[in-house]
Amino acid sequence: METYAKIKSVTDAMTDEMIATRRDFHKYAEAGWFEMRTSSIIARKLTEMGVDEVLVGEQVCKKDARMGVAAEDVLEANYQRAVEQDGDPEFLPYTRGGMTGVIGIIRCGEGPTVAMRFDIDALGVIEEQEASHRPAAEGFVSINRGMMHACGHDGHATIGLGVAKTLMAIRDQLHGTVKLIFQPSEEGVRGAKSIVDNGHLDGVDFLIGAHVTGKSNPDDPAVVVPCSHGSLATAKYDIIFHGLAAHAGASPEKGKNVMLAVAAAITNLYAIPRNSGGMTRINVGTVRAGSGRNVIADEAVMEIELRGETTELNDYVVDYARNIVAGAAAMHGCTYEMKLMGAAQSMTSDAELGERIRRVCGEMGLPVSEIASSRNGGSEDFSYMMTRVQEQGGQATFMRVLTKTAAVAHNRRYDFDEAVLPNSVKIFCGTVYDIMK
Repeated sequence: METYAKIKSVTDAMTDEMIATRRDFHKYAEAGWFEMRTSSIIARKLTEMGVDEVLVGEQVCKKDARMGVAAEDVLEANYQRAVEQDGDPEFLPYTRGGMTGVIGIIRCGEGPTVAMRFDIDALGVIEEQEASHRPAAEGFVSINRGMMHACGHDGHATIGLGVAKTLMAIRDQLHGTVKLIFQPSEEGVRGAKSIVDNGHLDGVDFLIGAHVTGKSNPDDPAVVVPCSHGSLATAKYDIIFHGLAAHAGASPEKGKNVMLAVAAAITNLYAIPRNSGGMTRINVGTVRAGSGRNVIADEAVMEIELRGETTELNDYVVDYARNIVAGAAAMHGCTYEMKLMGAAQSMTSDAELGERIRRVCGEMGLPVSEIASSRNGGSEDFSYMMTRVQEQGGQATFMRVLTKTAAVAHNRRYDFDEAVLPNSVKIFCGTVYDIMK
């Protein structure tokens, strides 16, 4: 097919460019809501491609719908670092205060609206510095200590730019509207909802997301699993208990001891009854409390996460947890706050769209996994976008694009085979063309 051939030739011709872009993003890794340099460069590249509309700043994420945003002084420090690291001077100011993310829109007349999501944030991981780690050996190891692209999002951002450039080259063959969503703060499931709440998924007929995923068998020729399912719905909270300090020896009864409230909360959170509807998860990840051995502690902070096999099961666990925290505080005369720091819903890809991807890959000569849909045991805030599109009667899928990796995701030695970059662009663009031709 002539257009498929053009997609492949355009993509192959920019492989070196994509590798350089991926390595640049990797070197200047930025964690969630700090992707200021990254966002500004994406906006610059989309603008130079001639994309019809480039949305930045508050045009992308609804400001008060963002979750888990850092303090203003931390955001400002990361902004100043982005300035020093040559963020684009035109677009960088729009990201100040953590207003990161970019949306590119290509308008091709009447037809369906197809949206694609590419997450762009790094993790809070200190990257391996030894020469046995390819990014260190070849000079693109992260220079932002404590931030690392250990989950392939540097690749995702690069794939999105490659998709934009390839679709611009075949836009005369397309009918409809393309939305390229470069999403901030996927880690911790904090960013997608703020994009949905800004209306960007309204009216979308087809939605495609993907994640670079290590092959279980490195010799498997397959490049994609068309669908995934089983992502756990989740809610992540910071819980702050407030009490009253007192002398632990002389007058302990005059205090309101948050340690007792925390202890009661922890033991009872882990005792939330299981549910016959499916699996649930509860974890208390951190506790910070107290100031000295002879002081009745007056403040404690807990970081917890709750998960459910379905959104309904997650709601069950969340409701139970709220009652436990309230009861634990009341038992010991304390007060509390629960701050939602991240959330996602469960999701299941549409098999019809998955079959379209399978057929397109066959027509393009890209080998497809025998598995139609792979299970995702974690959580993914793409679920908010998927749910919104499916509620409107649209189709959505979350693909697994397969590659060789140097280590498991979120590991300090993580790296991937960059052949996944052009392969992914071809899959996205071939599918978009098949929908919009």
